[in-house]
Amino acid sequence: MRYHHFEGQEAGQVYDWQLIKRLSKYLSPYKYYFISALALLFLTSSLGLVGPYLTKVAIDTYIQQQDTSGLDLIALLFLGVMLLEFVVRYAQIQLMQYTGQRVMQDLRAELFSHLQHMTPEFFDKRPVGGIMSRLIGDIEVLNEMVTSGVVSMLGDLFMLLGIMGALLWMDHELALVVFSVLPLIFYAAQVFRKRVRESFRQIRARMAKINAFLQENLGGMTIVQAFCRQQKNLEQFKQINGDYLDSYLKTVFYYALFFPAIEIMTALAMALIIWYGGGQVLQGALTFGVLIAFIEYTQRFFRPINDLSEKYNILQSAMAAAERVLNMLDTKPSISPPVKAENLEQFSKQIEFKHVCFAYNGAAYVLEDISFSVSKGESVALVGLTGAGKTSIISLLAHFYEPGQGQIVIDGYDIRKLDQQQWRSKISLVSQEPFLFSGDILSNIRLGREDISVASVMQAAREVNAHQFITQLPQGYYEPIRERGANLSAGQRQLITFARALVFDPQLLILDEATSSVDSQTETLIQDALEKLLRGRTSIVIAHRLSTIQRANKIIVLDKGKIMEQGSHQELLSNQGIYYWLHQLQFKA
Repeated sequence: MRYHHFEGQEAGQVYDWQLIKRLSKYLSPYKYYFISALALLFLTSSLGLVGPYLTKVAIDTYIQQQDTSGLDLIALLFLGVMLLEFVVRYAQIQLMQYTGQRVMQDLRAELFSHLQHMTPEFFDKRPVGGIMSRLIGDIEVLNEMVTSGVVSMLGDLFMLLGIMGALLWMDHELALVVFSVLPLIFYAAQVFRKRVRESFRQIRARMAKINAFLQENLGGMTIVQAFCRQQKNLEQFKQINGDYLDSYLKTVFYYALFFPAIEIMTALAMALIIWYGGGQVLQGALTFGVLIAFIEYTQRFFRPINDLSEKYNILQSAMAAAERVLNMLDTKPSISPPVKAENLEQFSKQIEFKHVCFAYNGAAYVLEDISFSVSKGESVALVGLTGAGKTSIISLLAHFYEPGQGQIVIDGYDIRKLDQQQWRSKISLVSQEPFLFSGDILSNIRLGREDISVASVMQAAREVNAHQFITQLPQGYYEPIRERGANLSAGQRQLITFARALVFDPQLLILDEATSSVDSQTETLIQDALEKLLRGRTSIVIAHRLSTIQRANKIIVLDKGKIMEQGSHQELLSNQGIYYWLHQLQFKA
């Protein structure tokens, strides 16, 4: 169970403006939409300034003068401004939402593409739920920042500046009285900002832990129920869920203090207007219309401040999400592509392991001084007890990892200098845990290769004895595959992966204990398929069942990361070493 070590450790001390600058490059393709939305937002804010001034004009020019001749025009202007503000705001929201969704689409696609180039070592260290949290949840938070955060904050700031200008223009003395509360607001906002930032970072990190826990436990629910782990897992979930609640309640606490503080300051400003402005009206130094306009403008002045606080909520959450998303994008694959990759058009000679040593994460070596060769057309088997290093050899050969010492040479080229995609395109891998994707059986066999015909797929399925059971399914090759192939048996899933390997016609076939998941009857079916599959083809076969590799050209026996024996089946039996002991253990009955 691995939920405590991943999320939240990678968040660096990155300044908000640095994050915004990096995120702004994703806006570049849609800058005209963004600029248009920003212009409409400023227009909306400007229209919001008209109402209180019209009220002042109505009171001072007409109502106090007991002249109703202009009130109809003022009312029509007021209505027209409101209708125009509605239309402009509608267009602004449409443009901003379109821009935000397109930006998030691009960012999500870039992150997914980046993840596809990461090595298995990256995924070994990170729970899938945590990665999903970044790909979906964090990016959605960034969408809120683009559509409702930064732009709206700019609109609020423009509104504040506009109101400040209007107040100073109407009466600068009364305006300064209103502005006297601003230092208190700035101080409260500064304290609030410092407290909330870390809370939102914790919220995003702990939500990722919840996602990781749910993904692993829901995926393994059969094991949970079989071993009666429900109560224990519930306790673990309560702990993780409780940590998330604690982080969220911290932000609630800060907001519960901040918003009432802003309300108190609003009330204080209104009291100062009534006290000072009312006295000015009584002395004849200020008109009653200006006082009413000041009251309306002041109410609107503190509304953007409250809105800025709400937007700050979104912005802080988005900054925490941006740190996590950009941190993942900044994470480089542990295997860097060569500056000038060598193109291996055709594998034609041999594979050589030369004194290869390898360790996971810098720990103790799992492979030590591994040296052997596989010639073109040769079938080589790797055998040994669990943990002997067989799968590690396969991982190195597929260039998922790089050796700590030594070389892997393909037709004279160091594997580090080969183009990864080109080399892997020559390999078909059948693992001991067959993996099927959502879709149908046909798409799982050809994996999106539309140039592989249906007839070729059927022929491959016939050769591995999968055609019969596929055609007995209700929709045959178009039968939908449930998650993880739950509607098929383990043997059927494995036969489908055999057909997949064959239809790609690989130059190198790797079978990683590919028969361990099948029953004896299914194994009998695929023995004939294996002979066809391996005939004349370079292959490396890992097998616990020695019956499947007796015809291999060479058998390599591993023990604790070292090669102990090499030879044919008969040669190794005659030596009466480890292979002989393994053979006797399996066949003595």
